[in-house]
Amino acid sequence: MATPNGSIFQVHDERFETIIGKSPTMELVAENWDYPFAHEAGVYIPDTNSLFTTSNRCVKPDGQQKVHITRVDLNLNPVRCEGIESDIPMGNGGINYGKDHVLFCAQGSMTQASGLYLMSTVAPYKSELIKGDFFGRPFNSVNDVVVHTDGSIWFTDPIYGFEQGYRPAPRLPNQVYRWCPDSGAIRAVADGFGRPNGICFSPDESVVYITDTDRVHGDGTVEDSRVSSIYAFDVYLYHGEPFLTNRRLFAMADQGIPDGIKCDLNGNVYSGCGDGICVWSPGGILLGRIIVDGGVANFCFGRNGEIFALNEHKLWRVQLEPGVKGALLGI
Repeated sequence: MATPNGSIFQVHDERFETIIGKSPTMELVAENWDYPFAHEAGVYIPDTNSLFTTSNRCVKPDGQQKVHITRVDLNLNPVRCEGIESDIPMGNGGINYGKDHVLFCAQGSMTQASGLYLMSTVAPYKSELIKGDFFGRPFNSVNDVVVHTDGSIWFTDPIYGFEQGYRPAPRLPNQVYRWCPDSGAIRAVADGFGRPNGICFSPDESVVYITDTDRVHGDGTVEDSRVSSIYAFDVYLYHGEPFLTNRRLFAMADQGIPDGIKCDLNGNVYSGCGDGICVWSPGGILLGRIIVDGGVANFCFGRNGEIFALNEHKLWRVQLEPGVKGALLGI
C-alpha cells in the first residue's frame, strides 16, 4: 500500500491492515544534514510532546568521536531540534524513567565509564552515572535498556565501542544484565550473543525480546552468514528470582539488522531494520513493513498510533491506526 505522500506500507499478512488502518501516513518532521541526529534512543515525553534522540557517531577535527543528544519539540511548526550539552559519553539507547528523567545507555570512552546515566528532561539537563560496572569490571558499551514494572533495569552490553576505537579492550562477554537499583543486586541474565543490541518486554512482561546484530561488526565488516535476528525468552521465577528460559529464534531480519525493538499493547513486535520498521505477530509471523529509505535504527511510539522513526539525518512521523498503542507508555 502506498499513500499519496509516497510512504509505503508493505502488507505480508492481512493482520497488518488492522495495525496500519485505512489511511496510514508518513511525514518528514525534521532533518539535519550537519550530522545524523536521529539514530538511537527515541524517548517520547508525553507531558511536553517532545522526544530525545542520540546521534550516530561523529568524528571531530581532532579525531575524537562524539554522540550528540537532541531534544525535539513537536509542538512547533516546524518542529524545533535543540542540541543538548551533556556529560553522557557516546549515548545510545534510552527510556523514560520516572516523571522527569530519561535513562540513557552510554557506550563510554577511553576515560569515561560505559553504563547507565540518568538525565533530567528539563534544562540544564543534568546527568549522572548510576551504574557503570559489574562487580568492578567495566561494561563494554552499554547499548539499550528497558525497565520492568518491579523497578529492575535490564540492558544489553555488546563490544561495539572497542571495535570502533573509543573503548578499551573488553573485560566482559557480550551479555545482557538485570540490575535492581533499590538493592544494588546485578546479574548477567543472558549470554551466547554475537552482539546483543535491542531489548524489550512483551506487554505482560512474560517474554523478553533481544536482538542480535552480529551481522554488522563495529569495524564495519558485514557478513550475511552472521546472525541478524530476534530471540525470545520466557521470564520464569525460580526461588523468587527471574530467569530467562526457553530461548528461541523469534524472527530474522532479511534486510540489514534488527536494532531497536518495541511491542504494542497487542503483543506485536516492531523492530528497526535495514528497510524501515518490520512488524511481527507475537507468534513470529512477519505482518508487514513500514518502508523507510535508508532504514531505521530505532524509533518510539507517541500517542494514538504515532511512531517516530529515526532515519539518521531525518525524523519521520508515521501514523498508524489510532488504536495502536506502544506497550511502554500505553498511550
